Amino acid sequence: MTISPQQFQQCVLDWFKIYGRKHLPWQQNKSPYQVWLSEIMLQQTQVTTVIPYFTRFIKRFPTLSSLAQADLDEVLSHWAGLGYYARGRNLHRCAQIIEKKYGGKFPQHLAQLQNLPGIGRSSAGAILSLGFAQAAPILDGNVKRLLSRFHAIADWPGTNETNKKLWTLAECYTPSKQITNYTQAMMDLGALICTRHNPKCKQCPLQSHCLAYRTENPASFPSPKPSKKLPVRYLQMLLLVNAQQEILLEKRPPLGIWGGLWSLPECPVSENAKKFSKKYYYCDTDKPSKQTCIRHTFSHFHLEMQPVLMLVKAWHPPLMESNRIVWYNVQQLEKKGLAAPVKKLIQQLPKTLLL
Repeated sequence: MTISPQQFQQCVLDWFKIYGRKHLPWQQNKSPYQVWLSEIMLQQTQVTTVIPYFTRFIKRFPTLSSLAQADLDEVLSHWAGLGYYARGRNLHRCAQIIEKKYGGKFPQHLAQLQNLPGIGRSSAGAILSLGFAQAAPILDGNVKRLLSRFHAIADWPGTNETNKKLWTLAECYTPSKQITNYTQAMMDLGALICTRHNPKCKQCPLQSHCLAYRTENPASFPSPKPSKKLPVRYLQMLLLVNAQQEILLEKRPPLGIWGGLWSLPECPVSENAKKFSKKYYYCDTDKPSKQTCIRHTFSHFHLEMQPVLMLVKAWHPPLMESNRIVWYNVQQLEKKGLAAPVKKLIQQLPKTLLL
């Protein structure tokens, strides 16, 4: 039995009235700024993870202007732990552009929003529908999964052809009225009911029309991303601690992993850590002491980090030393934008060094 777009919308809206999420932090005193911030944070990140970060972030940066005027280092320190740090850099840059080009107000046209850093088509649609009550489709991961199952589209949504097909469906079902509730309802259905594993089909308002449900194996839709074995990269991370119990930090380039964050100096595993520290960081050190390794997984590789602790006896930087290197009090690291794995390595320092 087929279902019209209007019937689809009504099923979703009726479900939302009773079961939809209405008490998330970014739904209170809703503004385009809060919608945008939550959308960026929720990219590839679970709601339960985002909530405490959003709460702290909005407390420190309550308005777009306060974010635009803030130092990038402080913005990244509030982002640290959420991962995908390009999102944090784009967030700051986007706020500055809106402040300068649009007088601090979000543009209300899809094309203008999509031209801003870090805002794709789905995020732009969410800002328009949730922030301005304008009819605009979204297609985040939850909605992709829901529509793939509803129409029994088995292909992985990451292919261009399948993605185009899903956008056509998203546009077809998007209503011109009650757009805010509909958009939130689609997100909620995907997150709470049409889950990746063990979907709660009996609770789904679309069950009787869902083609994947009729196969008796709805969780097999859509196909997962083709898997590949991730390579492993190895690094020595240098924990250089001076007599004042300060640790040497180095600012990473703006692009690449942990871009724009402060990190520990990195030494190739083929290099002698003591000699490397003297050559590139001007440190005369005691004997290196290897600490417990930790592994961090990125989307495209595993990073195996070997921490090497060295007490610095003397530091002889050139006169024109770059500001890319600083000595920092371990007790004040919260003020620096540090990647979570780097912060973990520092926190593993022997307590006797920090007394």
